[in-house]
Amino acid sequence: MISNLDQLDKQILDILVKDARVPYAEMAKKFNVSPGTIHVRVEKMRQAGVIQGTKIRLDPQKLGYDVCCFIGIILKSAKDYEVVLDKLRAFPEVVEAYYTTGNYSIFIKVMTHTIAELHRVLATKIQSIDEIQSTETLISMQNPILRDIQP
Repeated sequence: MISNLDQLDKQILDILVKDARVPYAEMAKKFNVSPGTIHVRVEKMRQAGVIQGTKIRLDPQKLGYDVCCFIGIILKSAKDYEVVLDKLRAFPEVVEAYYTTGNYSIFIKVMTHTIAELHRVLATKIQSIDEIQSTETLISMQNPILRDIQP
C-alpha cells in the first residue's frame, strides 16, 4: 500500500472503479482541477502499482454461464501446490484460485454452462489430478454482493 494517496487520488479511483472510461476532463471539472492534474495523478498511481490496468466486466449469465461453484481442494501433500496450480490453470472453467488456511489448501471458483458440464469438469479434469486428495463443491445460488474494494 502506498500511504501518500490523498483525497483527490481516492476520488479519482472511486470514479475509475465505477467506470474506467470517464474522461479526465470530466473528472477535472467535477473536482475543480485541470485535466493535466488528473492525468498526472492517474499515471502516478499506475507507476506505483495502485492501478494495474483497466478491463471490462462481463455478465457470465448473458454468456450462458449459469453455474457458479466454489471447490475446496485438499492436497495429498503441501509440496504439490505449484503442480496442482499449473494443472488448474489449463482448465478455462477455473476462473479464480486462492491459497487458503483452514480445511482446504486451495479454494477455486469454477464457471460452467450447466450442471452436466460441471460434473464433467469435476470428474474428468479436477478430480483426475493425482496430487489432489479430495474436493468439496459448493454451488452458488446467487451473487447478491459483487463490488470492488473502496479506495
